[in-house]
Amino acid sequence: MQVRVILEPSEDGGFTVRIPSLPGCVSEGYTREEALANIREALQLYLEPVEDDMTVAEGEVVEIGV
Repeated sequence: MQVRVILEPSEDGGFTVRIPSLPGCVSEGYTREEALANIREALQLYLEPVEDDMTVAEGEVVEIGV
């Protein structure tokens, strides 16, 4: 899966990176490579199902591939 990210220099040094299509999915790193590695991990955690997400009053929970 390919995802577009915005990589920006941070005021305190290093880089801030975010995924505009996933609100709140933001990470940082001292180097460009570290920031990109950190956002990959943040993306995996962001997309990981949470037990609370699996509780619904009506309907059904269905897993789909991306």
